[in-house]
Amino acid sequence: MAVAMDDLLQSVELLLRILKKPPPQPYVNPDLDPVLLVPGIAGSILNAEDDNGKTERVWVRLLAADYTFRTKLWSRFDPSTGETVSLDSKTRIVVPEDRYGLYAIDVLDPDMIIGRECVYYFHDMIVEMIKWGFQEGKTLFGFGYDFRQSNRFQETMDRFTAKLESVYNASGGKKINIISHSMGGLLVKCFMCLHSDVFEKYVKNWIAIAAPFRGAPGYITSTFLNGMSFVEGWEQNFFISKWSMHQLLIECPSIYELMACPNFDWEAVPRLEIWRDKLDSDGNSTIMLESYGPEESISIFKEALTSNMVNYDGVVIPLPFNTEILKWASETQSVLSCAKVPPQVKFYNIYGTNNDTPHTVCYGTEETPVKDFKELPFFKVLSVSLFIPINFLIP
Repeated sequence: MAVAMDDLLQSVELLLRILKKPPPQPYVNPDLDPVLLVPGIAGSILNAEDDNGKTERVWVRLLAADYTFRTKLWSRFDPSTGETVSLDSKTRIVVPEDRYGLYAIDVLDPDMIIGRECVYYFHDMIVEMIKWGFQEGKTLFGFGYDFRQSNRFQETMDRFTAKLESVYNASGGKKINIISHSMGGLLVKCFMCLHSDVFEKYVKNWIAIAAPFRGAPGYITSTFLNGMSFVEGWEQNFFISKWSMHQLLIECPSIYELMACPNFDWEAVPRLEIWRDKLDSDGNSTIMLESYGPEESISIFKEALTSNMVNYDGVVIPLPFNTEILKWASETQSVLSCAKVPPQVKFYNIYGTNNDTPHTVCYGTEETPVKDFKELPFFKVLSVSLFIPINFLIP
C-alpha cells in the first residue's frame, strides 16, 4: 500500500511540476550586490539518490511522509568521521541545486497543494527581493545543506567554499551579502572560524537572523526528551510524526551543537525543571520540584533515553543519548567560542522579541509528578519560562 501511494504521489508531483511556470522577472537592477540565503535546521529540501541516479524528495513531503522519512533519513553517527550516516545504505542524501540553490530553501514542499503555506521558508523574502530587482543566478542565491550533519562537517564546509566562489564569479566579482537564519548562523560562524581567509575574500556583510549563538536551551531540551514538531493542528496528519523526528534527531550532531553553551555567563541560567515523586528510606512519598542546569541536565537525558530504540527493517537498534556526539559538539562549541569577524566584514545580529522561545522548561506538576526519568519522553512540557537574549553577539 505504501509503495502504491508513493507512486501516486510522484505522479501527481510530476504533473504539477510540468503545469507550473515560473513567474516573470519584473525588472533587474544590475547595481545590486549578490545575496546568499542560508536556512536553519530543517530548512532545506533533501533528496534520496540511489545507485542508479534516481532521486526522490524525502524532506519535506506530505503524503507517505513518515514512512519515507523513517526509511531514508534515520541515521547513525560515525564518531570516526563526524558524519551521521543514513541507515539505508542503498541511497545517499543530496540537496537539489536547482535555481542556483534557491529551490531547496524556497517552499519546502513545492509540488503539493495541501498544507503548502505551512512549509514556506525563504519564499516571501525571495519574492520580495525579486521585486526589488534581484535576479536568480546573478544577485540572488541559496545554500541548502543536510541539516542532520554537524555545522562544521567537512563536506558542508567544502560546499560552502564552492558556493561563495561561484556566487562571487557569477556576480562579476562583487563581494557577497550573507543572510542566515537560525542554525544557519552557526554554520556560517563555523565556516568563518575555520576558513577566515575565504570568508574575508568573498563576504562583504553578514546578517544573522535569530541565530542561537549560545544555544537554544529550552527548545533542545524538549527535543531530546520529546522530539520536534514543525507544524501544528490538522496538518500534523500529513507530516512527520514527532516520534519519528525524535529518533532522527537523537543521532544528529547539529542538535547537540544547539545545546546551551556551558562556558557562557548566562544572565539567566537555562534550567530543566521536573516535579518528582520520590520515596524516602521509609517508603514515604515526597513531591518536590527539582531543577537542573545545562551540565546537570545531561545525566537526565542519559537516564531518560536509556531504553530508547527503533526497529529498522526488522533489526532493533538502540538510540540512547549519544555521548560520542556530545564530545563532537563540545569541540564545535570550542571552535565557535574563538570566532572573530574579519575587520573588513560588517556583521549584523537581528533577533525578535515577539516570538516565544523556551529557555527553562518544566515537566510534570504537583498533581501529576514524574516518578521515573524514563517516563519523561511520554510527558509533555507543561510550562516554560522565556528569556530575551541580549548577549548573543559574536565577540
